[in-house]
Amino acid sequence: MDKSLSGRAAIAGLGATEFSKNSGRTELRLAMEATLAALQDAGIDPSEVDGFSSYSVDKVPEYEIARLLGCNNVKFFSQIPHGGGAACAPILHAAMAVATGVAKTVVVYRAMNERSWYRFGSGDYGFANTPTFENVNYGWYMPHGFHTPAAWVGMFAQRYMHTYGATSEDFGRVAVAARDFAATNPEAFFYEKPITLEDHQNSRWVCEPLHLLDCCQESDGAVAMVITSAERAKDLKQKPVVIKAGSQGIAQGQQIMTSFYRDDITGLPEMGVVAKELYAQSGLGPDAFQTAVIYDHFTPFVLTQLEEFGFAPRGEARNYVMDGHHARGGTLPINTHGGQLGEAYIHGMNGVAEAVRQVRGSAINQVDDVENVLVTAGTGVPTSGLILSAA
Repeated sequence: MDKSLSGRAAIAGLGATEFSKNSGRTELRLAMEATLAALQDAGIDPSEVDGFSSYSVDKVPEYEIARLLGCNNVKFFSQIPHGGGAACAPILHAAMAVATGVAKTVVVYRAMNERSWYRFGSGDYGFANTPTFENVNYGWYMPHGFHTPAAWVGMFAQRYMHTYGATSEDFGRVAVAARDFAATNPEAFFYEKPITLEDHQNSRWVCEPLHLLDCCQESDGAVAMVITSAERAKDLKQKPVVIKAGSQGIAQGQQIMTSFYRDDITGLPEMGVVAKELYAQSGLGPDAFQTAVIYDHFTPFVLTQLEEFGFAPRGEARNYVMDGHHARGGTLPINTHGGQLGEAYIHGMNGVAEAVRQVRGSAINQVDDVENVLVTAGTGVPTSGLILSAA
């Protein structure tokens, strides 16, 4: 009996709201809009949904979406922790449920008013009032000024620069390429607003070595997808997008954005765990991808992820981006929707959506002859990844 996950399930429907800084409606409303759009895209009746997966930080409960959809018997539901590290994991969980027969039609979703309702980068999290393990752990860092994700990532970036000679301009090339793609994507918040490397260098410091333009947006919006069996997906409205591989990863010494006590903090070993598993499941390697969606909450970790997946040797991703391999017309265009730097920050779910469009051949910045797309989730935390492929 073949127990491999590879190729057993497919993404059959895709839906999204607009991306904004003030949606003007509840997160539940956003989730329902995206979910109904995804079901309509697939040609599946809402009553057929029997599974859900989302993020533990998503404030929209699956039972309420099930009630509003008119679902009869929901047999599977899961929530994945660690914020952006969950970006690919709901699709993995849905694929496992479908491949094992636990559920037949699973909706994955992420809905958030992260700009108009609350802000992850505020530095004010109420940790002292909720002394759980994770919050107490931050008590060792916050007295030293490590209050925000930018500060946490800044520490890793400083060490990477010290060890490998990377510069702020190397990080800036990631931002410039992302904004170039966003500038031609009408759905992107920064549509028609490209930047230059000079713009990047002149943007204000947020937490050295991170400039403002090294940091992702804060956005309102929702994205949803429908996962079913690869066999069934062949008979539905859209070109099937096969889930070729999926993985989650935790590595030794892992903490939440503050894994500073590892022997070496210039890499992302949890993403290395994901890379090895994705390649093992799929039988593919770095040369198999025509495009990729690399989680870009902060530009330095894009370089590190390129190294973990073998697109560049350790410490040499700066040369990779200097040569423009990641940009429009490069050998591996990344974040062709504009990424979280340029399109929107929907905790990476909008990046999975772009991978679906690339495989379908319907992306605004479509890459030629796409067969396989790599997608990664948030870094600095327990994370996840996907390979999505043409049928």
